[in-house]
Amino acid sequence: MKVILSGNEAIARGAYEAGVKVATAYPGTPSTEILEEISKYDEIYSEWSTNEKVAFEVALGAAYGGVRAITCMKHVGLNVAADPFMSSAYTGVLGGFVIVSADDPGLHSSQNEQDNRIFAKFAKVPLIEPSDSQEAKDFILLAFEISEQFKTPVLFRSTTRISHSKSVVELGERKEVPAKQYIKDVSHRVVIPSNARILHLELEKKLEALKEYSENSPLNRLEMGDTSIGIITSGISYQYAREVFPSASFLKLGMSFPFPENLVKKFAALVKEIIVIEENEPFIEDECRKLGLKVTGKDKIPICWELNQQVISEALTGKKSDPIFDTSQLPTRPPVLCPGCPHRGFFYISNRLKLTATGDIGCYTLGVIPPLSALDTCVCMGASVGNAYGMELAMKEYNPQKRVIAVIGDSTFIHGGITGLIDIAYNKGKIVVVILDNETTAMTGHQPHPGTGKTIKGEDTVRVNYAKLAEAVGIKNYFETQAFDLENIRSTMKQALALNEPALVVNKGACVLQVRGVRIEPYFVDAEKCTSCGLCLQLGCPAISRSDDVKAKIDPILCVGDLCGLCMKVCKFEAIKPREAK
Repeated sequence: MKVILSGNEAIARGAYEAGVKVATAYPGTPSTEILEEISKYDEIYSEWSTNEKVAFEVALGAAYGGVRAITCMKHVGLNVAADPFMSSAYTGVLGGFVIVSADDPGLHSSQNEQDNRIFAKFAKVPLIEPSDSQEAKDFILLAFEISEQFKTPVLFRSTTRISHSKSVVELGERKEVPAKQYIKDVSHRVVIPSNARILHLELEKKLEALKEYSENSPLNRLEMGDTSIGIITSGISYQYAREVFPSASFLKLGMSFPFPENLVKKFAALVKEIIVIEENEPFIEDECRKLGLKVTGKDKIPICWELNQQVISEALTGKKSDPIFDTSQLPTRPPVLCPGCPHRGFFYISNRLKLTATGDIGCYTLGVIPPLSALDTCVCMGASVGNAYGMELAMKEYNPQKRVIAVIGDSTFIHGGITGLIDIAYNKGKIVVVILDNETTAMTGHQPHPGTGKTIKGEDTVRVNYAKLAEAVGIKNYFETQAFDLENIRSTMKQALALNEPALVVNKGACVLQVRGVRIEPYFVDAEKCTSCGLCLQLGCPAISRSDDVKAKIDPILCVGDLCGLCMKVCKFEAIKPREAK
């Protein structure tokens, strides 16, 4: 049967057909949908883990135990999991083990544009790259076979366009793979130095065997055409290059590490000119140059952002072309917090109090955008807590009275903020840590986490108690605020900041997009009472704008009315009212 699947859906289907028994992940665009789709299969145990490191370790443990396991994350998630990842190459696995890294060229939803192909070479594990949804499914099956044949983890790299684009996929049946019985093997599973030294030697031998496999792998193929131009490429870049140079000869790499040197040399001997087309880093190009090959690559192809047909054509021909869609006259539409977002009230108060606030990864990062302008930093998951303490230490030199707050989401706090909180308590910091608790992992599509009391299957489970957690790590001052009660937020923050001790504040308010079954009566502006003071506009709500006579106006389609009500609370002239009161 043939169906249309996104790359993420195809990876999930491939895991099912491959007989996977355990699947783990932490949500992160562009990888999120993989585990969501896998969780629909009852044959596979699935979990949202607390972070990518834990996800990796659970799946690795399952592979140690003898079953096929997969863990999925976005590219920066592999940074979090890098510690076990690097050592897992030494220990090897018993059951097949595949790590999916969904990279994000173009930074559509990420803080950097790192190319995780380099991670495969760094860890010395095989790298597999599909070019469409069919390959995404089929290559997953091959990845598990390679993993078990060579007893190695396999890095499976997707990108945003592969993950989210849809194409036709022919489905297969699930192959049940019997679990391999666990046998204690301390020499391979316990990486103390005496064992690890030997394991490193074994890994180098394994790489030689993997290199030989790569030379003859069905994942790498020659597609001969016009031999005046030979293109070496992989992943989504293959699709773009095929459209720009339909008659050229191609070496398509589906297993780009270990690099198939002999195959590349064979291809080079068949063509007159070699062009390497790849997004971001010159991964393939560098390997070609090491072989002494003269290639065209990043000297013409951009290293930043995504590639597409137009970028490739212009880079290699030097001729500018008209864009398919002219967007030059369209107004800019920066992302904003949703109407009724429970984070808006806190950021409004933080801005009014002129607080220095370190930020974190989540929807609430949008609090940095004017007019809220409420954040000073954003680096990575959980960094807000450590950053705030470091800034406090630095400011002691010239402004000892200055207080810094850390702002972090509930899912992100559990992911990477708890250890920072412990550090502050242990080292006698005075930071006020604010958890913006919207009861979900909102930015990636409302996935549950340990603070929600629900599993990926929707089952009830334990729920993290922030108050008891704060007490357990040594934070004596704990406060809760209500997301739409501005005076409550203002007074609580002043109280917490007046302390000469650290504090944890939890700002509670469910994500408005998850509120169901409530009748919404949008607000309106009484033009006769509106003084055009602009105070309501300082909330940064997309439902509020100015009319032609500079009076405020509210879009009834966007307004969520009493679910928020912040605009009515900040208006000093009673000009904003529920529509039913009109």
